[in-house]
Amino acid sequence: MADRVSRRMEAVRRHLHLPSSSPLGGPNPVSSFVAVEPSPVIIGGMVLDIHAKPSVPPHPGTTVPGLVKYVSGGVARNIAECMSKLGTLPFMISVVGNDVAGDFLLKYWRSVGLCTEGILQLHDVATPVVSNVFDGSGELIAGVASVEAVESFLTPSWICRFRHHITNAPLVMLDANLPPESLEAACTIAYESGVPVLFEPVSVVKSRRIAPIAEYITCTSPNEIELVAMANSLSPSVKHSFHKMEQCKDKADAVEYLFEMLSPAMFFLLEKGIKFLIVTLGSNGVFICCKEHTNFMKDERKCKQTPFSQWLLEKLDGCFTSNNPVNLCGENSLRTCVFHLPAIPASVISLTGAGDCLVGGVLSSLCGGFDIIRSVAIGVAIAKASVESEANIPDGISAAGVADDAKRVLQSAKVLWCK
Repeated sequence: MADRVSRRMEAVRRHLHLPSSSPLGGPNPVSSFVAVEPSPVIIGGMVLDIHAKPSVPPHPGTTVPGLVKYVSGGVARNIAECMSKLGTLPFMISVVGNDVAGDFLLKYWRSVGLCTEGILQLHDVATPVVSNVFDGSGELIAGVASVEAVESFLTPSWICRFRHHITNAPLVMLDANLPPESLEAACTIAYESGVPVLFEPVSVVKSRRIAPIAEYITCTSPNEIELVAMANSLSPSVKHSFHKMEQCKDKADAVEYLFEMLSPAMFFLLEKGIKFLIVTLGSNGVFICCKEHTNFMKDERKCKQTPFSQWLLEKLDGCFTSNNPVNLCGENSLRTCVFHLPAIPASVISLTGAGDCLVGGVLSSLCGGFDIIRSVAIGVAIAKASVESEANIPDGISAAGVADDAKRVLQSAKVLWCK
């Protein structure tokens, strides 16, 4: 593995036309002389979402009345905003155009006090835009994405300008909109500095971009079909599959079915070096799959409690541990563990942004000193707040509401497998 990593680091250096003595571009000319406060680094797309919600059933070939609005979006951007609303201020690395959409996104970013140093704004480049049409219940009917700017201009050279931010980060999150060479550059910087990396798959097609970088990835957060796609991208001989079950009224039966169907792909990805899997199952909750005694955070000195996380730590103290036979920190162990955390019933207004809020809640909690189980429970609680809001990322997230919902999740959490 060390040889593979060395070869890939050298390939990144050659791509950037850098001497071997200057690893991955050397220090950022600004940050090398300025102490960088450890902050989670989020790398990926910033997108202007155009949401169209008809007030009557839509008809092909004609317009219908409804509501159309502009919303700040993008997987990485949403996750970063969610973290900021929980008191964890991330450092965002992204790209937008010098156009109306780019100005809209940056104006909001500045208005909430977030740093724009890592966001590249380019002339003659179109800011990524996604246009979505929803039905009356908030489910997506159709969407068109124009995100070429991320693929073309969020380059290894731009990412490497912020090497010092990455090496000082408690964790790094990458979304799969990044081109493969940029994913590899970011992963290599993080890997050589011992910084954990979460890979957000974004879509089935883009989730396959994990294949060349799997050995660097600490955690990934796929849904069922993204999980299978990632496993198959790393499995040239044995192909994994997922068959959506028929409607099942009994949640326990549904969870058991999903575990039997998905466990081969989960276990395979752990064998490939990924330390944690957070598999989102919609209304059936979340699976967490990991090796026993595995730490997510490599350097707990970089964890920083916020008033929000401190309050939650007190409210969730003791939850789940009494029924939890698994010690998730300490020395290595060969046992593989799978946990199930249930979803929380919600009054759905819009499903857009719920998955991003779950990941944002998980990452903010990890940075605040929570273990992976409580972090995911908090993520589930914040995802519930998202689906009950029109916005991608809800305003005024209630710490009391999150604590109550996270406690409900933890009280119903179960160990499905530990062998």
